[in-house]
Amino acid sequence: MANNTRARRTARLSRALGIALTPKAAKYMERRPYGPGEHGRARKKQDSDYAVRLREKQRLRAQYGIREAQMTRAFEEARRTKGLTGENLIELLEMRLDALVLRAGFARTIAQARQLVVHRHILVDGIRVDRPSFRVAEGQLIHVHSRSEVMAPFQVAAAGAHVLNVVPAYLDVKIDALQARLVRRPKRSEVPVTCEEQLVVEFYAR
Repeated sequence: MANNTRARRTARLSRALGIALTPKAAKYMERRPYGPGEHGRARKKQDSDYAVRLREKQRLRAQYGIREAQMTRAFEEARRTKGLTGENLIELLEMRLDALVLRAGFARTIAQARQLVVHRHILVDGIRVDRPSFRVAEGQLIHVHSRSEVMAPFQVAAAGAHVLNVVPAYLDVKIDALQARLVRRPKRSEVPVTCEEQLVVEFYAR
């Protein structure tokens, strides 16, 4: 029951943001390609500049499943880092452990990836890490604990059920061994998230 409730909530949020946050939400949106609620089909008035920027920020937050405080901290770090702030922001978020667990194909959704980390199934260079926000460094190896490999979710993952059609070039994945190495810092153009990051920058810079 809890899983069904969570799935409906995610589908509703996906429709509100106009982006599928999970594979199940993508199928739901194919059937109902409009916003939630009784006025979802109605033509909406043009959004204000603020509303457009707010929605884009919410879309990025939702794709990484993070809280506003986490997003704000990441933005401040991105702003202090050399280069374009928007690109820096997404690259920093992509180096989170839960995001890389998802990209590697160990999990089906960002929520599942976060749960696997919190439940201490994931190791980084042989050490258990239970913080989804852990920043993985270039060269570090992400892998599943040997005792966890026999669990059904990981058996499904090892068979390649969750692997992206194109694995990002910043990851070296050996899915049958449930291992992935971050070979270098991600580049924004390679990160598979839907976002106009400049709008997010403008939201925080207002």
